[in-house]
Amino acid sequence: MADRSWFFAANGQQQGPYPDPQFRDLIARGALNAQTLVWSEGMAGWQKAGEVPGLMGGGMAPPAMPPGGGAVMGTGGYGVSPTGYAGNGALSVDFGILDFTWRTILLVLGSVFVIPAPWLIVWYLKWAVPCVNVPGRPNLSFEGTVGTVAKWYFGTIAVIIVLAIIGAVSGSQAISTVGNLLQIVLYWLLLIYLFASLASNGRLLGLSFSGSIWAFLGWNILLILSLITIIGWAWVYSAQMRWICRNIQGTRRVVVFKGTGLQYLWRLIVVTLASSFIIPIPWMVRWMLRWQFSQTELVDRGAAAREVRVFE
Repeated sequence: MADRSWFFAANGQQQGPYPDPQFRDLIARGALNAQTLVWSEGMAGWQKAGEVPGLMGGGMAPPAMPPGGGAVMGTGGYGVSPTGYAGNGALSVDFGILDFTWRTILLVLGSVFVIPAPWLIVWYLKWAVPCVNVPGRPNLSFEGTVGTVAKWYFGTIAVIIVLAIIGAVSGSQAISTVGNLLQIVLYWLLLIYLFASLASNGRLLGLSFSGSIWAFLGWNILLILSLITIIGWAWVYSAQMRWICRNIQGTRRVVVFKGTGLQYLWRLIVVTLASSFIIPIPWMVRWMLRWQFSQTELVDRGAAAREVRVFE
């Protein structure tokens, strides 16, 4: 299969694609070894090069499983689920602090003026999505267009503005509340748009988000109400993340979120204290995102129910 292309993981980054002859030359020169995680079209997920039939040759076997059934880590830092199911693995994310900071500031400032927002959202997602590593889905990208965002963004914003004006003139708090709820609808539409626009190697993944608008509104209202308890929001947010993951459709594997409310709570306390000094904010955001993505795992459908019972 000389026309086959390969990817491998090194230093926490995805490398490739490499044509089959060039890839085998890397192996021959010792640039890759039996423990290096590799992936090619047709494989269910990342595998050690030594476990791919006919790739390494010569009886190179992978090392023994570590005691206690812990996660096996390859050269590039991609994890295999402790459950041991083929093709399982946690997501990861990484990005440069400077890149993240100036892009985020530009997105926030530009969105204040409303009109540039659709262009900025698409521009930001095209940068952010490739920063995410998904096992078995190399070269993740965002293929959404500005036109799609503009239609629902400006439509929702227009309704919010009209309701805000009517509420201010009539003094009706109920109308203003409806306007605030429409902002949640905007986030729901963005969620649907995001999943539908994800691609791997330039090909759309065919994902969709099936969570209803009423359930999404309910979760966010519950989240707002939980703020009264000071700490209860963390458990509500972790439960909402599990609900979002369960409603991602179009995948051969099930998306499972393992993070708990307690894990969220103490991390946010650390982030809040560190962010009071302003400068550490980007580092704190990256630290929090890295943890959150590491808690998002792809598991075989047959094992999904057990994973949910363990981590909920």
